[in-house]
Order: sequence, then structure tokens, then C-alpha cells
Amino acid sequence: MRYLFTAVLALVFCVAEAQTDFNARDLSISWQAVQNDYQNKPNRSLQAIVITNNGHTALPASGWKLYFNSARTIEPQTVAGNAKIELVNGDLFTLTPTEGFKGIKAGDSTRVEIIGDEPVVNISDTPEGFYLVWDAHPEKGLPTGKFTIKPFKPNYVGLYTPEVIYQQNKSIQDVPESQLTKVFPTPIAYQENGGFFTIDDKTSISASSEFKNEAGYLITELQSLGVKLSSVKIKKIINLKMVAGMDNEAYELVIDPQSITISASKPAGVFYGIQSLKTLMSPTVWAAQHKPIQLPCVEVKDGPRFPYRAFLLDVGRNFQTKAQVLKLLDAMALYKLNTFHFHLTDDEGWRLALPSLPELTEVGSQRGHTLDSKQHLPPSHGSGAETGKLAGSGFYSRADYIEILKYAAARHIAVVPEIEAPGHARSAIKAMDARYTRLMAEGNKAEAEKYLLRDLNDQSQYASVQYWHDNVIDVSLPSTYNFVETVINDIIGLYKEAGAPLATINFGGDEVPPHVWEKSPAYLALKATHPEIKETGDLWYYFYGKVNQALKAKGLYLSGWEEIGLRKTTIDGATAYVPNPDFEPEHFQTEVWNNTIGGGQEDLAYKLANGGYHVVLTSVTHLYLDMAHYKSFDEPGYYWGAFVDIDKPFSFIPYDYFKNTTVDKNGIPINKSIFIGKQRLTDYGKTNIMGIQGALWGENIHDGQRMEYMIFPSILGIAERAWAKNPEWATEKDTTQSKQLYQTAWVNFLNIIGKRELPRLDYYHTGYNYRIPKPGVSVQDGRYVVNEQFPGLMIRYTTDGTEPDAKSKIYKGDLSRKETNVKFKAFNSAGRGSNTSEPVQNANSTL
Repeated sequence: MRYLFTAVLALVFCVAEAQTDFNARDLSISWQAVQNDYQNKPNRSLQAIVITNNGHTALPASGWKLYFNSARTIEPQTVAGNAKIELVNGDLFTLTPTEGFKGIKAGDSTRVEIIGDEPVVNISDTPEGFYLVWDAHPEKGLPTGKFTIKPFKPNYVGLYTPEVIYQQNKSIQDVPESQLTKVFPTPIAYQENGGFFTIDDKTSISASSEFKNEAGYLITELQSLGVKLSSVKIKKIINLKMVAGMDNEAYELVIDPQSITISASKPAGVFYGIQSLKTLMSPTVWAAQHKPIQLPCVEVKDGPRFPYRAFLLDVGRNFQTKAQVLKLLDAMALYKLNTFHFHLTDDEGWRLALPSLPELTEVGSQRGHTLDSKQHLPPSHGSGAETGKLAGSGFYSRADYIEILKYAAARHIAVVPEIEAPGHARSAIKAMDARYTRLMAEGNKAEAEKYLLRDLNDQSQYASVQYWHDNVIDVSLPSTYNFVETVINDIIGLYKEAGAPLATINFGGDEVPPHVWEKSPAYLALKATHPEIKETGDLWYYFYGKVNQALKAKGLYLSGWEEIGLRKTTIDGATAYVPNPDFEPEHFQTEVWNNTIGGGQEDLAYKLANGGYHVVLTSVTHLYLDMAHYKSFDEPGYYWGAFVDIDKPFSFIPYDYFKNTTVDKNGIPINKSIFIGKQRLTDYGKTNIMGIQGALWGENIHDGQRMEYMIFPSILGIAERAWAKNPEWATEKDTTQSKQLYQTAWVNFLNIIGKRELPRLDYYHTGYNYRIPKPGVSVQDGRYVVNEQFPGLMIRYTTDGTEPDAKSKIYKGDLSRKETNVKFKAFNSAGRGSNTSEPVQNANSTL
């Protein structure tokens, strides 16, 4: 026994000594997908985590855990039994060594094979954000060293190989730039008349007094291009002219050799005329200062199809800097989008500083290792052990937000703040817990409880879609409505100080899981005094009725996700959701994302619009830009709702998106019979379609570069559908004729994007990191034939296995199949390249 005690004591001493000497950054970790269909089960994948000790001290066999994030669930038992996996909360997991783990000597590696509950499709399926925690110091997270992802070549249906891409691109013809419409998005009427107007230092501006701000904006834009206008009014003039009777955002633009005239009734119309003037300019003017600037003589009559043309940016999951937001607003303004939906809060972060509740950002804006979320939130989406690091941590100060509001207002963009409730609210809940703890310690119980968002005695057990078990506000508590009222007042104060318009606050409403509130004493007490509340589902109407009244009292209307307009019921014994007649007279604005093909709710947006709700189409199948562009391991993004390349928003038919929906969420052709019995949009329903909205959710958006990669150029497809008139191909009843009309429009669109808008985005406002599609490659008649989605990009190649760069050989159609080890990339005008295409055989096996 004495020897056993001595051995145990020695082991404890060795582990403690290792904790002192061992540097966690000496651990490098690599991940690889090994096999889908593991053990012949279609929803399982075998993956390997390889831990390498690059230091001089051994990592002991026990006494530690690795924490990491994974958007995909993982089975607890590893294949070799040398570790166990546990879900902590949300997407945070731990890997704990078991008795089968032998420790890792200096210079050695250990392989831990794990089993995923879903197949691996792309790089966004990887775990991320690894860090080490010693058992003796569970409160301290230690960042590990380099993390690498090993390439995976999956073999499944729908895989986009270079051959598949080639076949998809082969119908895209080159259209001479002289034949392209040079105003984008496509105007109602456009005519080129020959000749040019030259903007130079002999040009002056004349503007109606109502358009003074727009004139100042135009002067600033031209100065940024090196053009200094004349301060004396002379014959060559840019005239911003007031003309009564036009719609708010409509304008007319006439350019002749002596003048430019933009006519409008409202400042927004003049502003959009200026944006059209900018897209008429050669894209190269942003590459270097050009003076003078030559513009073609044109006549344009224009106005938007929809009044609500929006883009949503989620900064709750991963934060984006103020500079990145302003840059996005610049692009939105250029392409005539007028609403910025700012998703400011979620389970993983609260990003807006409010003066009345400082804990919201003190606690809710920071992520790092924690055991209790009392001082900050836990790591999510790979944010790691340390607080204060982008993109897990960060917030907008009062001054930041006011600057954003002013910047947006000057560009005729309304900023709609979203405050998630009652679900997706963990950041707010934990922040108010911290406030409660602080004030209770001060002996101020009444003030401590004033904004509490959960019943401290609630024993309800639930799990959200994202695996959180404590992320839903208790709407039975009076303190919840104190919180809502205070948040509304503080937000209104910010907009007033900025002088920016505020018509609505989006209060979320999506993805509240089953079983919330069931064991909440506050719910049981409320149920006893409110006979209309018979079950927890009835709290939905109670909550949004009160939130609606709070907003109406301030002159605002309520907007939220589709669930705010739905009532839970049963049809033939099955749960179903129908438009809630109680709220229909209030005309809530519902933003409807769920039209997942095959999910059963394909017609949900049309049901709500036909039922009297104002609807903003935010359809996941066509408008979610965080979805991967297509099924390929090197394409980042989620894919649970669809794969979304630029063709999806361009082909979207707002009034009948069933018409040209041909594939399911996995890209597999569908049987159109699934639309039988689905509601079609009535003429009354059409009057309730406010517009369309693109969305970028932030889970896998770790920096501004990735943000821009996912948004651009697909946002241009959204801009086209939101602004341009209803295209002929969308209403043509003859299927063959409709397809022909669509193909012509599609090819013209791609030529405009490739030859005019992508070169503009290379340098416009410091340039955007838009996605450059990889080339399609096929082998035909003994040679490689290569094409590209966007005419105007340059294809380069190597034949020695190295990665092509901006100096590699230009592909001219003469490359023999005898060349081996060939790689192709597409390059833009700035010399930036796409992902690599390597000729391979198409896969025919299934996933």
C-alpha cells in the first residue's frame, strides 16, 4: 500500500510539474476527414484529430482536456477508446484522454479518431478553436499552436468537379462590352445615343436646394477619383434637378456632350441617379486617379421594383469591425440596396453598447474560456480561449453606432436593429445574470431583479437547434418587459442623436425549442392568473402582444422572423403552423427564411402574405449567402438549407419561386409534384410582399476577407432582383421560351458582372475580396478545354504541380492532354486568384 501511495504521489507530482513546464502552444493539431458512410451508415463520418508535441516536454497521459468548437455533433466514444468527447454547451466540446491515452513525448504525435454524426462535405465541417485546460486549473484556457486542415476528396452525389463546372459554364458566351447595359442594376429604360461627356476641372455642379447633401456626396466621390470640379458655373454642368411627381426613389438621367442632368422628386432618387452615373464610368477609374472621366451619352429612366431592398449582416455570432460595416454600406449604396438589417445580438454575442445596461457589452460582447459565463461568454465558432480577440469578442460603442447610422443615412440606407428574443438570447441572459449578482452583493435586491431574464428556480430542460440549453428569455417574468422597454428607449436615443430614421426594431422570434418554460414558477404563476394561457405555446402571443404595444407606443412597428406571425395548431393530429389571425390587423413585418425544398414549408411566405402579413422574402434557398456556393470541400459555408451561388439570387422569382426551383437543398433534381397543394401568391398577397433580403449569418465568418468572399458578387444578383423590373422570363408561360429568355438574360448578367462590376470592385473603396470562381476544365480531343463563369477573368496554369500565380502562363486553348500535373486558376484585374482546378474524373458514387 505504501508503494502504491508513493507511485500515485509521484504521478501527481509529474503531472503538476508538466503543467508548470509544458507550453500549450507547442501542441499543433491537424484534422482530416477519413471516410464518409462510416461503417456503412450514411449519416456518420470517420475523422481524425492528430495532436503533435513540438516542444521539449512530454504531454502527460492525463490531467488535461482539449476544448474545441464544432458545428457538427460528435459521438462520445472515440474509435480506439483513447479519449472521450463531451458536449459542454452550444458548439463547445471537450476531448478528455482516457486510460488508453499514452501521453505524447516531445516530437511525437497521437491520433484520435472521432465519429461525426453527419457526413463531411466541406471545410466548414471541421472542428476549430482548440485550447488546453489543465484539470488542476480548470478556470484557465491555454491556446494551442498551429491548426491545419488536411485536404479531403469526398466522393458523393452532387460533387462539383472541374468537369461539372465546365459543363455548367459551356453555355456562357462572350458578349462584347459595347453591347452591355452600363447602368447596374438594370434600369427600366436605357438608351445610348453616341458621343461622350467629359468630367474635368471645367465641369461644375448645379443642384436644387433639396439636393444639397447629394451634391456634396457627388463632389466627394469625384474628388476621390482625382477630379476637382470648377467652382464657377460654366456651360459644362452636372445638374441635380427637382421635378415634381416622380416616385420617391425614381430618377431620370440624361447625358449629352455638354451636360449631365439627374432629375428626381426626392433626394433618394437623385442619390440613385448618382450611383448609376458611377456605374456608367469605366471600372478602371478606381484603379488609379483618372482625370478627366469620360461618360457615354445616355438616356435612363429608372426606379425600383420593390421598396424594401435589404441585406442582413449577423455580427452576433462573429463580430465585424466598424470599418468593415461602413465598407459594406458603400457597396450596398452603389447597388441601390436601401435597408441594412443589423443582427446585433445572439446567443454568442451582444454587440451594441446601451447606456442603461452596460453589462450587455461588458459581459455579452466578450468570449473566452469560462466555467460559468459570469464574466464573459464561452468560446463559440472557434473563437478560442482568450477574450478581447476578433471575431469572437467586440462591440460597437455608442459613438461607433452613431457613426454607422449617420453614414448609412447619408447613403439613403435605413438601419434596422435586431434584438433577438425570446430565443437566441443567451448573451443577454448571462449579462443580466451578472448585473443581478453585482447588485445582490450590494444588497439592492429590487434593482437586481429589475431586468432579470430567467426564473432562477426554473428546472425546465431543453436544447436549441444550436445545442444551447440555457438561451431562452422567460417571457412570464415582468422583468423581461422592463428589459424590452429599456432596450427600446436606449435604441431610440441612439437614432435620435444620429438624426437617423427608425421605423421598426426586429425582435427576432425564431427557433425557440420545445419544453422551454414548462417548469418555470413564473410561467405557472402567470398561467394561474391568465385563463387565455393554457400551455407554454400561448406565451408566444402574450410576449409579442406586449412587445408590439411597447413599440407602437413609441411610434414604431414590430418586425421579426416568420414565427411572430404564426399560430401553432394541429391538422389531422400533426403539428402545423398557420398565420395567426389575432396579429393580422397589426400588419407585423415578417421576414420569412424557411422555404427549404422538401421541408414542407415551401409556401410559408405566401401563406403569411395571403393572410395579411407584410413579408420580406429572405428565402434560404436563394438568398442566404452564408451557404456554400456549391458542393466542394474547398468551398466554405453551411449547406443545411441549400447551396447558393450567384445564379440562385439572379434566378429568384419573388412572386412564384416554385416556377424555376429544380433542385433540393443538396442540389439533387426534384419532382415538381412536391409543390402540388402548396399555396400560390394571390394578387392581394402580392401587395404584402415588401421586398427581398439577402442574409449573411456569421457562424463561419471569421474576418472581413471571408465576409466579402461570401457576399460578393452574389449580392449583385440580389440587387438585380430587388431593383430591376419583373423580367420576361419570370412571367412567360411557355417553358421553352422562358428558358431561352432566361439564358439570354443570364449570359448578359454574367458579362456585365465579369467585365464591369468585378473590375470595379477590385478597387472601389479600397477593393473587395469577392469570390473568384475556379475554372471549369474538361479533356476533349486530346487537349484541356477550360472556361470560366465570368467572362473577363483571365485563366492561368502550371504544368509542374505548383500553384498558378499572376505570372503563370495564360491559357489560350492550346494545352495538350499530354501535359500532366496541370493546375488552373482564374485571376482578376488585380492579380488575385481563385481556388485551384485540377482535372479529375467525375465522381458517380453516393454520399
